[in-house]
Amino acid sequence: MTTLFDPIKLGPLTCPNRIWMAPLTRGRATREHVPTELMVRYYAQRASAGLIISEATGISVEGSGWPYAGGLWGQEHVQQWRKVTDAVHAAGGRIFAQLWHMGRIVHPSLHGVQPVSASATTAPGSAHTYEGKQPYVEARPLAINEIPRLIGDYVSAACNAIDAGFDGVQLHAANGYLIDQFLRDGSNHRTDAYGGPIENRIRLLREVTQALIDTVGANRTAVRLSPNGDSQGVDDSRQAELFTAAAAMLDALGIVFLELREPGPDGTFGKSDRPPVAPLIRKVFKGRLVLNSDYDFARGQAALAAGAADAIAYGRKFLANPDLPYRFQQGIALNADDQKTWYSQGAEGYITYPAASA
Repeated sequence: MTTLFDPIKLGPLTCPNRIWMAPLTRGRATREHVPTELMVRYYAQRASAGLIISEATGISVEGSGWPYAGGLWGQEHVQQWRKVTDAVHAAGGRIFAQLWHMGRIVHPSLHGVQPVSASATTAPGSAHTYEGKQPYVEARPLAINEIPRLIGDYVSAACNAIDAGFDGVQLHAANGYLIDQFLRDGSNHRTDAYGGPIENRIRLLREVTQALIDTVGANRTAVRLSPNGDSQGVDDSRQAELFTAAAAMLDALGIVFLELREPGPDGTFGKSDRPPVAPLIRKVFKGRLVLNSDYDFARGQAALAAGAADAIAYGRKFLANPDLPYRFQQGIALNADDQKTWYSQGAEGYITYPAASA
């Protein structure tokens, strides 16, 4: 029986366990999106994860809409991320960079750039800005002749990630951000080659993923999807068909792993009344499948034992427990995370959670 403590091959990497660290945006970079020394220590503390997936990291000014989130488009970003990856590797860890374009979730107050999306739509609710919460604004639809430039931004960020010492990259195609906005018919109203039928709406995902594979290799390229239900106002009328088609396409491309974030009806950070699509995806995606959302040790172990997943990504549990694999193995009680400090920019609630093995 496969367990959370079994090693797993991931392209050229051997991950010593299947307890992976999920991406967690925590806003500890500078206003110029440059990683800080706090981030170096934070990631190094969590190097016992089988794999760390970095916080969502902006590929360009256009795609960056979260205050104090990290970026990967400039040389200063590369230099500072190199300190992070060096520290993780020195502590025995492995780390992928998650590549992020927020699409219509970007607020123009951050950088003076109008948000872009699949279509002229507006996200519900309010954006986090340096001046506090502000209503989202309508995005302009990306022109078809801009798509090569967008793909080039992903490629450039992937090159920078490898230059910065990351072991691979994960395309953020989930959670209502740009790629997700193209995938789902609730936000994609296009009538060109990127809209309409499912095969058109998965085209941008396919083209960006292929470009990343061509740049860093399939064995260093991963993707994240969030199939079940609304995410930041982005939804689809045929989610099962859409995401199984996307997963089958990604399987054909040979990506190194696919991560799915699917909250259930009792989710503690997002809920969905839709059934998970993961069982359908498992049938068409034969590569490494990683599940994420509200897993504890028992649920994670049960998913592996049942063959539903190959690894489990833990988010807030890894935030509050830098030595999570050790705690799971020894049956040690977990620290609780403090939501008040999630985005507070300081050390408290970021690098101050104690390790039981210390």
